[in-house]
Amino acid sequence: RQPDGRVGGYDAPMSHRPRRVEGFLESVAPILSFLSDSTYIKRRYEPGGADFVFGNPQEMPLPGLVAALQRHATPADKDWFAYKMSEPEPVKVVIGSLRERTGIRYDARDVHLTSGAFGALAVAMRALLDEGDEVIFPTPPWFFYDLLIRAAGGVPVRVPLAPPRFDLDAQAIAAAVTPRTRAVIINSPHNPTGRVYDLPALEALAAALRDASARIGRAIPLISDESYNRIVFDGRRAPSPAEVYEETWTVYTYGKTTLAPGQRMGYLAVSPRAADRVYLQKAIVVSQLATGWAFPNALLQHAIEDIEQLSIDVAALQRRRDRLVPALRAMGYEVVQPEGAFYVMVRAPIEDDVAFSELLATQERTFVLPGTITETPGWFRISLTASDEMVERGLGGLERAFRTIEAASGAGATAVEAAAG
Repeated sequence: RQPDGRVGGYDAPMSHRPRRVEGFLESVAPILSFLSDSTYIKRRYEPGGADFVFGNPQEMPLPGLVAALQRHATPADKDWFAYKMSEPEPVKVVIGSLRERTGIRYDARDVHLTSGAFGALAVAMRALLDEGDEVIFPTPPWFFYDLLIRAAGGVPVRVPLAPPRFDLDAQAIAAAVTPRTRAVIINSPHNPTGRVYDLPALEALAAALRDASARIGRAIPLISDESYNRIVFDGRRAPSPAEVYEETWTVYTYGKTTLAPGQRMGYLAVSPRAADRVYLQKAIVVSQLATGWAFPNALLQHAIEDIEQLSIDVAALQRRRDRLVPALRAMGYEVVQPEGAFYVMVRAPIEDDVAFSELLATQERTFVLPGTITETPGWFRISLTASDEMVERGLGGLERAFRTIEAASGAGATAVEAAAG
């Protein structure tokens, strides 16, 4: 919060400042500040930089995606671009995908097409929460869980994951359950750490949640954010909690698999084994309306059968991981080797990760996401969606920055602060 009342660099209106919106601004102040004030925002389009900040494309879109959108942009009937909810044909595509991946016999009533995972999570929160209800999630988290919970009137409850392993702690999650707990969110493959939680870890969580549900007298839904479930390395599989826990709500987006996050199409699928299944189906649809028509646009729904078959080159992401991780370790960085998703977590050589990220940006034109934004101060995140050329340029910048800090450390704290800007 700024001395003049601004939060995260954004001006609040002087005539009326809703407490709810003030809370939203507090929730996302780190990311809003980064998006408005950082050197990255000012210099990201300069030639010769290495952009590792977000999971955005750094190369041209998949030709298959472009072809699918072009093919389905031609109307087949007068209602081609009419209002669309969760249309039957694209829903069938999702059901087939879910059944193949999980072995669970979802049907059309269980699947709700949404405007990406962001939309699915917003809808889930609206469908579940009354004012003051609690939602538990592990931290470090995706940086908008807190905001979406607050926007639906809920109270965020964090359970820390211990670095550098960031293992899922089922007992700590269960211990955080209170009579006000309404849901738990987990994310695997995990953003930002790249952990993939295996079936034994998910079975332990399922058992802990069943016990906690019995303790508070009602079922606890598990919101499973599986946005990266097809982005896994070393022959791994990313199992869904739906396979072992009957109260699972699965969230997915096609924007990660196709590396087209601006084409917002995904879904929210509630396990057919969930308690109160019929009510939940109605609650989700009305929440999609209340969220602001949180359905995918018509063109994306028409194209979904083609899009379902597409994927970015996961092997190329793994090759970048295998280039970056050993190189960074050889320089002296502590690095978490990801098992999936787009990201590599690296410990900064100084405590102030924001200052170190600025040093990289200003002196090396190497752009990373400060760990403070993902609730991991002292770390930073690198995206594997950077091009191979960026990886090579960025490694040079990361090594020079590390040596700068190393040399300054020998000269004392003042020199380190000066080196970091």
